[in-house]
Amino acid sequence: MKLFEYMGKELFAGAGITVPRGKMVTTPDEAAAVAAEIGGDVVVKSQILSGKRGKGGGIKFATNPEEAKQAAGQILGMTIQGLKVEMLLVEEKLQIDQEYYLAITIDGAAKKPIIIASAQGGMDIEDVADEFIVKQHVDVSIGVQPYLAREVSRKLGLKGNVYKDFNRLLPLLYKMFRDKDAELVEINPLVRSGEKLIAADSKVTIDDEALFRHNELPYVDERTEFERKAHEIGISYVQLDGNIAVMANGAGITMGTLDTIQHYGGSAANFMDAGGGTGMEGTAKALEILLGNKPKVILINIFGGITRCDDVANALVQVKTNIGIPVPVVIRLVGTNEEQGVQILKDNGFAAYKMMHDAAAKAVEIANS
Repeated sequence: MKLFEYMGKELFAGAGITVPRGKMVTTPDEAAAVAAEIGGDVVVKSQILSGKRGKGGGIKFATNPEEAKQAAGQILGMTIQGLKVEMLLVEEKLQIDQEYYLAITIDGAAKKPIIIASAQGGMDIEDVADEFIVKQHVDVSIGVQPYLAREVSRKLGLKGNVYKDFNRLLPLLYKMFRDKDAELVEINPLVRSGEKLIAADSKVTIDDEALFRHNELPYVDERTEFERKAHEIGISYVQLDGNIAVMANGAGITMGTLDTIQHYGGSAANFMDAGGGTGMEGTAKALEILLGNKPKVILINIFGGITRCDDVANALVQVKTNIGIPVPVVIRLVGTNEEQGVQILKDNGFAAYKMMHDAAAKAVEIANS
């Protein structure tokens, strides 16, 4: 579960890490009020679960409450990286003398937490060469001891009070990482402002499997409307940006279907694994979700085992009868009760393919025509 920036900064502040003064707002008037409370220059920042906000116009500066109100009015309602801006963070503008990068995450290969730091933080951190990035594994049995913090500080070239502040900050960040069962805690940039280090941004991801231990954390639902509906009926569904709606029964066959669509020059509107044994009612609900995303064509790829072909065929007929299907449907149907399923489809004006690649090629042809 990803947290919004303002949520991450609240966790940082609670852990003893210095953050800018600021508050989350949802209206231009609230932005003006927070700017007046802070006094001086402020930053108005869009709150979405994505990076590149600055490049997308989602971060603006203001020198007074009226400018903050105007900036908030411009940002609220924007769409950045495909996400609508509904919240803002208004906070004090920092004096930035240098930007660092600092993160703790899990190194799956080493099976250990890893500290990643760089003296070249800020935008486009992903383009920084490896030689300028410090990586240090953490022994979970002892955590981040002072010597480890000093080692990272030395490699970053820190000196004086900033060196001391970093040595104080790093163990606090690691403790928060462990206490909150995080998969990632990231500060980019970690700003040197005078002799202090301030977390100017935050990115925090919590392990979903550990959420039951953290009732104190806000719940952030990243799912789209259709992803939520699919979750409610127990179907794996991920919304994509193509125009060919896909339903298959199994993660492997679904991924294979998406790859085959791309091979023929098409693009999938979703990943939907209807699973085995979904039944006629569940299949009908799954088809309704696919239609809600307004695709150009629906591709159904069923290799019947537990899932019976006649159930899939009857579900398709049920949806056609009850709500109508306004787009073409391409079906590949083989397996358990295949003959019955194919006959049901033929009786109701549908054709069924035997081979997946033939069905995928036809779906792409329809979508691109």
